[in-house]
Amino acid sequence: MGSNGQDYDFDVIQIGYGPVSKASALFLERLGWRVGIFERFEEVYPLPRAVCIDHELYRVLHASGLADVAQRVCNDAPTYRWFNADWKQLLAIDWAAGSISGGSEVNFIHQPTFEWALDARIKASDKISLNLHSEAVAIRQSADHVTVTIRDTKTGVTRDYTARYLIGIDGANSFVRESLGIARSDLGFEADWLVIDFALSDGLTARDLGIPECGQYANPVRPTTIVPGGTEADGRILRRWEFMRLPHETKEEMVQEAKVWDLLDAWIKPDQGELIRHALYTFRSLVADRFQDGRIFIAGDAAHIMPPFMGQGMCAGLRDVWNLSWKLDLVMRGKADASLLETYTPERAPHVTDVIKISMFLGSIICMPDPQDAQRRDEMFLGGNAPKPAPFPILTDGMLERDALGQVVAPAGELSCAGTVRLNGRTGRYDALVAGGGFTLVTMAGFDIPAPSRQTCGRLGVRIVTIADRRSADEDEVADTQGQFGRFMESHGIGAMLVRPDFYLFGGASDSVRLERLLADFTRQISEFKITDAPGSAFA
Repeated sequence: MGSNGQDYDFDVIQIGYGPVSKASALFLERLGWRVGIFERFEEVYPLPRAVCIDHELYRVLHASGLADVAQRVCNDAPTYRWFNADWKQLLAIDWAAGSISGGSEVNFIHQPTFEWALDARIKASDKISLNLHSEAVAIRQSADHVTVTIRDTKTGVTRDYTARYLIGIDGANSFVRESLGIARSDLGFEADWLVIDFALSDGLTARDLGIPECGQYANPVRPTTIVPGGTEADGRILRRWEFMRLPHETKEEMVQEAKVWDLLDAWIKPDQGELIRHALYTFRSLVADRFQDGRIFIAGDAAHIMPPFMGQGMCAGLRDVWNLSWKLDLVMRGKADASLLETYTPERAPHVTDVIKISMFLGSIICMPDPQDAQRRDEMFLGGNAPKPAPFPILTDGMLERDALGQVVAPAGELSCAGTVRLNGRTGRYDALVAGGGFTLVTMAGFDIPAPSRQTCGRLGVRIVTIADRRSADEDEVADTQGQFGRFMESHGIGAMLVRPDFYLFGGASDSVRLERLLADFTRQISEFKITDAPGSAFA
């Protein structure tokens, strides 16, 4: 029986069992919901694909009870460097310098190790039902539930399962998306790259090999990516090479092992480790025209495909389900109207589209097989006139503070800061020591919160957290040990920020008058979405 008292098999059904689906199931389980997962294959895909988790998703893993997994599988990224054909450095980005979430801007992972850790959690859960070799063959929905017909790929037997909602997280060739007739928009990037993962012999390092720890070799003769591939569970260190297919080469030629070793020959030899896998990928840029159809949603590669030059493919999918989980939680508890779920597409689709466009921009600079184009690019970079990519996207629509004309008010939509704090003699991540889910009003010490504003927060279930300067904080105050919160608020000209359960700002306020307007619009939207007595429950 479903958690709403209706006779459904699950609260949420998920089609697909990749990393985004695994994380989604654990997000929903932590909130108390029963999840049924159906995957047509018989086992977890054993080979690496994604290699990055950025600072935001590292924070998400901590906040969702997966801190031990994050700490075990993530390694801080080294400096990211671009080189031209003559090995002159065009660009250097120090990812380890820090992020607004605290810690490294980017973390490298070994995806199978990450997935196996999530898989173990799922199999130990009494709220998640994992069904392998189970293929979805039909989906239909009514006013109050979804029905999925599942075929056992071993026996051919079919059975119907029901749930209040369904999420299709079933990859680029998504059955769920196709069943709903959702089209995709092609943003115009397409290139074939051979991806090779290689396990280094014990003790061998990038320095020993004379290769960049993390970089792009933007040589028009053969644009090449060289990055860490993460660390396997047994401690083996992987390196990844990606080689662009040139116009005169066929796809069939690129996947032959002789070709693989020919391409690797300048970088590494067979006796220096083990070739783990090689595969040719067509990097594309596709976005579904909508991410929702009634009680059915799509996420991850089912909703969007992007080039890999920002390492954001898996991250974007994780953002999808993180955004969706707290909204489903409130709606399924009867604490919000289903219209809240209609903010999913307006929030996620523009954000991921912007990420794809930045990735395409970077790809267009790296993927230059024409020597003259590459020379002009080199001259721009070396002369200090390199084109700059757009800043990382923020939310631009959805549940965000708006003015009288309905326009989003800055800094609404920004990702809030986090970092290390001290409280009651303990020092640790803000997410672990302080954050407790729901909507939170975070203010700097000394910011005036008038009594009516405090009453509004109390009535709406908004928790108030005050951040104090590390040099003057009392033991029972949250001390900003890294100065992270102070710098963030100062950069946006605010002393208070209203943070959503997914860490994005509903809005910010520079003074008590602005705070009053901020809370007035929050009250209006809470009423619009009929959110009652629940903001503090999500991820508490």
